[in-house]
This record gives sequence, structure tokens and C-alpha cells, in this order.
Amino acid sequence: MAQSTLNESARALLAQPVFIHVAVVRSDGTPHLTPVWVDTEGDNVVINTALGRSKARNITQGTVVAISALDPKNPYQAIAFQGTVVEVTEEGADSHIDFLAKKYLGLDTYPNRQPGEKRIKIFMHPNKVWMQPA
Repeated sequence: MAQSTLNESARALLAQPVFIHVAVVRSDGTPHLTPVWVDTEGDNVVINTALGRSKARNITQGTVVAISALDPKNPYQAIAFQGTVVEVTEEGADSHIDFLAKKYLGLDTYPNRQPGEKRIKIFMHPNKVWMQPA
């Protein structure tokens, strides 16, 4: 059964260093799917990217998204949701990518930052959430 918010099981899964897959439809009608690091803030799922990348061009405020993730310890436990991008901001994006580097790589700072790179945080609000139990 679908829910409209992330439950505790979904939050616990996304708190782990799991990769999510974010799907959108490009302006030309073709699909765009990308694996990314993930975080949650309040009821939103949050990802981070750099301006100029495909994600930044294809995932803007108001974009409808579909997301899925599998528990790496049990691939039969899965989460999927449909939602909407509710905010795209540069505010806090640099510290956020460092937080994600700590979560995923165990490093205090993101090692792949490029000179002059501008990071953005993308907040996605789930409208329908499906959680496959373990």
C-alpha cells in the first residue's frame, strides 16, 4: 500500500549509505535515470549535484521524479516513490556534499570538487511512497 510520507523504515534505509536511482523525463521526452547519494531533511529526500551536470539541467523545481533504492544487505527490501522537486538551492550545498562524503566515503570533505564548481541541493517531496518489507 502506498503512503504519502516516508515512514521510519524508509528513513532508516535512506540513512544508510545506499544509492538511490532518480528518474525524470527530459524536455525532449526521453528518460533520464541517475544513481546518486541521498539524505533526508524533514519529509524531503535530498540529493546534491554540481551546476552544469545533466542532473542539474534535468531536475529543476517542479520536476516530477521517481526514485528507487534497495537495501544492500537485503535487495528484497526496497523503497520507491513518486514525488516533486520542491526546492533547488546553492545554500548549504557545499557543506551538504561534505556530509555526504562522510556518509559514503568516510572522508571529511568531498574529494572530487572541481575549481569553480557550484553545488546545489535538490529537495524532493514524496507524494506516494512504496516500501517493500524485508
